[in-house]
Amino acid sequence: MDRRVLFAILFLFAGGATGVGVATFAFVGVDDANAEATVVWESDPAAGDDGTGAATVDVDGETRVVRPTVEDGDRAVRAVTPGEGRAWTTRISDETAEPGDTAEPGDTAASGDTAASGDTAGTVGENDENGTDPVGVSRLATGTLAGDPVVALTTASGRLVVLNAADGDERFAVGLGGPGGVVPAIGDPTGDGSTLVVAAAADGSVLAVDADGEPVFEASVDGRVERRPLVVGPDPDPDGRDGGIPGGVAVSTAGTDPGTVHFIGESGETRWTRTPTVTAVDWNAATTRRGPVLTLGGANGNLEALEVADGSSRYEVGLQDRPVAVGDADDGRVLVGGVGSIWAVSLLDGEVVWKQQYGGRTRVNAPGVGEATGDDAFESAAVNREGEVLGLTPTGEVVLRGSVPETVVYAGPLFADVDDDGSDEILVVDRRGVVRALST
Repeated sequence: MDRRVLFAILFLFAGGATGVGVATFAFVGVDDANAEATVVWESDPAAGDDGTGAATVDVDGETRVVRPTVEDGDRAVRAVTPGEGRAWTTRISDETAEPGDTAEPGDTAASGDTAASGDTAGTVGENDENGTDPVGVSRLATGTLAGDPVVALTTASGRLVVLNAADGDERFAVGLGGPGGVVPAIGDPTGDGSTLVVAAAADGSVLAVDADGEPVFEASVDGRVERRPLVVGPDPDPDGRDGGIPGGVAVSTAGTDPGTVHFIGESGETRWTRTPTVTAVDWNAATTRRGPVLTLGGANGNLEALEVADGSSRYEVGLQDRPVAVGDADDGRVLVGGVGSIWAVSLLDGEVVWKQQYGGRTRVNAPGVGEATGDDAFESAAVNREGEVLGLTPTGEVVLRGSVPETVVYAGPLFADVDDDGSDEILVVDRRGVVRALST
C-alpha cells in the first residue's frame, strides 16, 4: 500500500499548546490524482457481535481475522482470511466445567466445522426448537501457546475455551469457577517463554493455565470484574534499577467509583492493590525504560499511568472532558482516542507529544499500530464511530485517510496484507461484524 496513493494528503496547521500539533483536515489531490480510498475486500456479516470482538492472528505468516458470531442459532467463532474468505467456523457449546477441569477435545459442538462459502450466520435468539438464546461469549484474544497460534474466549456460563487458530479445533476448555464473559489474556508473566492464558471470572476469580490447559495458579480479588486482565512481562533492569521488576497479571474491578487495581504475581499472590484516581473505561500495559506501566483511560477524559512495580501513579494528564480509549503503544508513546481527537502521550512523563483532530465531535475508537505504507515503519491508525479512518506517522503527520460510508464502527482498526504487496491494509470492522479492507 503506497502512502502517496492510498489517502488524500491533508493540510496541516499549527495550533494548540506548545508541543501539541493540531490539524484541520480537508481532502486535497495527490499529484492531481484522485487518491480517495475504496473498499477492496469485504467479508460477510457476523451476527451476534458488534465488531469489537474481532481480532487478528498470524497462521504460518498469513493473517486471519477471527470473530464471535452465531451459526444456525449456535454461538461460534468464525475465521476468515482477508482477500479470500472463510477459513473455518467452530461452534461453542454451553457445557460447564468444574474449576481446573480440562474438557476433552471435541467437547465443543461441531468443533472445526467449516461453513460453506455464502452461508449466512444466524441471529441471537434463533436457536433450537426450545427458542433458547446462544451461549454468551466474551470478545476474542489471540496469541501463541507452545509456538501454536490460538484463539481464546470465555463463556457466560464459566468456561475458558482455547481453539487452534490453524483449523479451529478445540485445544482445551476449563472451568473458571465463576461466571465468565470477560475477554482473557495471553502472555508470558515470567519472561521464560512459558506463555499462559489468564481468565478472570466476573465474581473476581482468576485462573492462569499453561499451553495444555493445566492450572498454573488461581487467585481472587474483591469486586466485580468487567475488564480484561493484562499480562505484564518482567523488566530485569529498568533504568539501572537493581533487582528489576517482576512480571505478573493486573486485574481491575469495576464500579461507579475508580474501583481497584490488583497486581498478581506468577504464583497467584497479590503483590499490591491500588485505587487509581480515574474511573477507567479502558486500559492497557506498556514497557518504558523506567519500567512497565498500566495506562488507564478515564471516564473524565484523563489518562493515568500506574507503576507496575508498586502501583503508584506515575502521572495523570487531562486530555478532554469526555471518556478516552487507550490504544496501542509504540516508540515510548501510547495512543489515545477521544471525541474528535487522537493523542500520542509520552509513557515516561505524560507529555502530549502530538494531537490530531478529525474536525468533528464523533468518538474515536482505540487507535492501533501497523505497517500500512510499505516503508518498514509503523504507522498509527484510528477509526471513528462513523467509519472514517486516519493513518499517521510517528510524528503525528496524517498520511492516510479514507472512510466506510453509511456504517457504524465501535472497534479499533485491524491490519492485514490483503493483496500480498508486502504492506498491510487497514481493516475496519463495523457493528454488523463486516470486515472491510481499504486500499486504492
